[in-house]
Amino acid sequence: MTQVHKRITYLRHLIVSLAQARDISRTLLVFSHDHYDDDINDLVQSIDFCKVMQIFYPFSIQTHPSEFPGADPGDCPRDIKKEQALLRKCNNALHPDLYGHYREAKFTQTKHHWWWKANRVFDQLEVTKYHTGMVVFLEEDHYVAEDFLYILELMFRKSQDLCPKCNILSLGTYLKTFNYYTYNKKRAQPYLSGWYARSKGKGGSLSASHSTLSKSQLADAARRIRATVDVGALLDQSQHTHPNSAPRAHGMVNGLGMSAATGRRSPPDLPAWYDRPRAPPIGQTHDSEHTVEVTPWISSKHNMGMAFNRTTWYDIVRCARHFCEYDDYNWDWSLQHVSQQCLKQKLHVMVVKGPRVFHIGECGVHHKKSNCESNQVISKVQQVLKVARGSQQLFPRSISLTQTSVIKKTKLRKGNGGWGDQRDHQLCFNMTLVGR
Repeated sequence: MTQVHKRITYLRHLIVSLAQARDISRTLLVFSHDHYDDDINDLVQSIDFCKVMQIFYPFSIQTHPSEFPGADPGDCPRDIKKEQALLRKCNNALHPDLYGHYREAKFTQTKHHWWWKANRVFDQLEVTKYHTGMVVFLEEDHYVAEDFLYILELMFRKSQDLCPKCNILSLGTYLKTFNYYTYNKKRAQPYLSGWYARSKGKGGSLSASHSTLSKSQLADAARRIRATVDVGALLDQSQHTHPNSAPRAHGMVNGLGMSAATGRRSPPDLPAWYDRPRAPPIGQTHDSEHTVEVTPWISSKHNMGMAFNRTTWYDIVRCARHFCEYDDYNWDWSLQHVSQQCLKQKLHVMVVKGPRVFHIGECGVHHKKSNCESNQVISKVQQVLKVARGSQQLFPRSISLTQTSVIKKTKLRKGNGGWGDQRDHQLCFNMTLVGR
């Protein structure tokens, strides 16, 4: 399930990465939108590698631009003092957040949307009514590895033995905190001995290597990446497709962006040399073992590419009041509060040490930059996956558990605010009351 706003460039990259994933044809992709856009709609409707469904958050700012849950002209300005707000008699004068600020519609929407889509998929859609398996939560600015479903299934099968208390599986991490260059140096070293040479005294990380390269060296490296990807994209990979499986995005790509193997057009505006990985044939794995870690779920670390089932959802939704009334506009911090203050069995996560979901967004609700192009981050992610692929770290035969050291008891923390308005509390809670 993918939460979508309106960043179509990121969404294109996510869809291409999904198309490359093994067994994607067995899944149902649900795209949940809070903004209607013709181009985004056309892009999603062009997907033909699996079943697809689109749902639309009905209380969006786009459909309510001048009334709650959008920005009502009668609402209090963010920074007005409560005394002044009471004198002005603006709509929400009695309920600033814990920092004394009044609601901003653009910041409240993401939490509302996340809660609505979860309620919708688990409790309201007929098509998912009898689904008892895992639901993977993605966002438009994520990018998945080709074995993310394989790893998810492996983790799910092993979770009862390795961690019976784990109720969330996590496939993601933030690229700044991890890369395959240093994750498994021995396995990756032969692959790194070429132009991926490590900088002396810099530890061999991606960022350290780049910091010592000149612009001309970076340009040369980029040309080599493109040249390497060109070869991979143009090679006929039909031998890697199971004869009984649905058509996949393999095969030669012609000048029109059409796949010779499937006869379909690639998603628009993507170059013909876009990386198309060469995974092991169906049924084969690399003779390696992968490490997973068990730890209490932490919102800032395990909120990406996470998956849980209906049993965990029912535990969470019973704590709807805690989620909906916690003064924090972030859905993940609110879920952390639910875990700490309401659940009998706190959220515990099994997280794969080699991530399969990456964050490629440079701009969004929390981050604004002058250059919001995704190409630079995409290039880094593709390099990370290229090293993982070359050192045979994808499609491992098995996984093993690394128990984390004892974690200090998490302190109860104040929320980030932005969620003091009782109208937000009530709207959020009402979403759990809608029946099929």
